[in-house]
Amino acid sequence: MTSSTTDLPHSVFLATARRVIAREAEALALLGAGLGDSFGQAVETIMQARGRVIVSGMGKSGHVGRKIAATFASTGTPAQFVHPAEASHGDLGMVMRGDVVLVLSNSGETPELADIIAHTRRFDIPLIAVASRAESTLMRQADVALLLPAAPEACDTGIVPTSSTTMTLALGDALAIALMEHRQFTPDQFRIFHPGGKLGAKLALVRDLMHRDLPLLPSGSMMSEALLTMSRQGFGVVGVTGADAQLIGVITDGDLRRHMEGLLSLTADQVMTRAPRTIGPDALAEKAVAVMNAKKITSLFVVDPAGSGNAVGLIHIHDCLRAGVA
Repeated sequence: MTSSTTDLPHSVFLATARRVIAREAEALALLGAGLGDSFGQAVETIMQARGRVIVSGMGKSGHVGRKIAATFASTGTPAQFVHPAEASHGDLGMVMRGDVVLVLSNSGETPELADIIAHTRRFDIPLIAVASRAESTLMRQADVALLLPAAPEACDTGIVPTSSTTMTLALGDALAIALMEHRQFTPDQFRIFHPGGKLGAKLALVRDLMHRDLPLLPSGSMMSEALLTMSRQGFGVVGVTGADAQLIGVITDGDLRRHMEGLLSLTADQVMTRAPRTIGPDALAEKAVAVMNAKKITSLFVVDPAGSGNAVGLIHIHDCLRAGVA
């Protein structure tokens, strides 16, 4: 254990934290209240672009810009961050006609941005600026100027980028979500860009997790055959198919217990649960988990979405657990 380096009570630190958060919240409220036509112009400019959104900024604005570019890219707006210093040494070749450039600078006078700003003017590339000084070089050169309100930084000295970077980040999120909603970007499209992690698991489809080697047997089969099929596949369930291979029933461990007397003399049709609960392959795996939990079952047959009623897969609760869905 190391000894404390201060005798100040924790309440002092908490007071500082609450002051910082309150100031940044006030800054965000000012930002929201001050948005006007220029925001809509920025959205329209990006929508009309044939290429990508090129985001650039120096220092803390650059860090925020990387996050904004990533948010754009993951929500249906192709985007890339270009560092202004690297742009001056060859990366300007990444910025082409058809693109839109979004430049972030609290002061609007960051010298490293000069080359990328000049490049947009030389090749008639739309420039959207975010800064806190309306008369700055960046804002005067821009086709669309998004002005940050005059909100104090969260530190008492006013020199640490805090409120200004929070507002810039929120403004980038607002642009991304406005674009996403206008494009009617769907959860399925979002899933394509987020295949990994918890988010990817939540958006996984039944078809991604289902088994295709199915425990099925035809109507009229004896229970001795049903037991062999159930044991061989190991899912604890067997499906019964009727005319045209339609799934007409399922036999579970519960059905076996309810028909123990003379079980082997019965047919699958006499033991099965008719009109079983099923799910389509394009449903979210999370929906399958919800159905299994509600019905207190461990698996669901997946049926052809075209309406034939044919079983095309089977999803088990264990598959969902392994994938992190449940």
